[in-house]
Amino acid sequence: MNDLPKQPAAPDPANEFASDNSQIDPRDFRNALGTYGTGVTIITATASDGKPYGITCNSFASVSLNPPLVLWSLGVYSSSLTVFQNATHFTVHVLDTSQQALANKFAKSSEDKFAGVDWAPGLGNAPVLAASVANFQCRSVNRYYGGDHVIFLGAVEAYAYSAKEPLLFARGTYGRFLADDERKKSP
Repeated sequence: MNDLPKQPAAPDPANEFASDNSQIDPRDFRNALGTYGTGVTIITATASDGKPYGITCNSFASVSLNPPLVLWSLGVYSSSLTVFQNATHFTVHVLDTSQQALANKFAKSSEDKFAGVDWAPGLGNAPVLAASVANFQCRSVNRYYGGDHVIFLGAVEAYAYSAKEPLLFARGTYGRFLADDERKKSP
């Protein structure tokens, strides 16, 4: 760990976004990004053949309240990329602290990630998982290419939420939020 700023020489604008032209070490950059705690989500969609797909994702963010827009990103080498690029709808599920195993299940490659998972078809047949903290059923509006990821923009057409405690992720591990009053009670 180093607190000194990491400032490489100014990039050549013609090659700034070209693969492998960054002077920043990818592993160290990932470590720095890992200091930012995020929520844990599962994004789902249905392929043209009707098969449900889902991935664990922590790049989810709100974009706009009016109109209601959200975004998330997926690596260009993901085996599910084509499904999400072709889907008319996707659903974002915010996981709760009891759903760590579900997050791990959808983070790994598997022939049937939905085996044993309680879900129902939502808008555009995108699967809606039961018992998440919140879900956002979205119409796929646009995609943007950014480095080694595709950024998906969705218009929220329906949503639901509960008072459950959200699952958090930072520095490569899961955790939970401690409110100030909870911290004062801890030994």
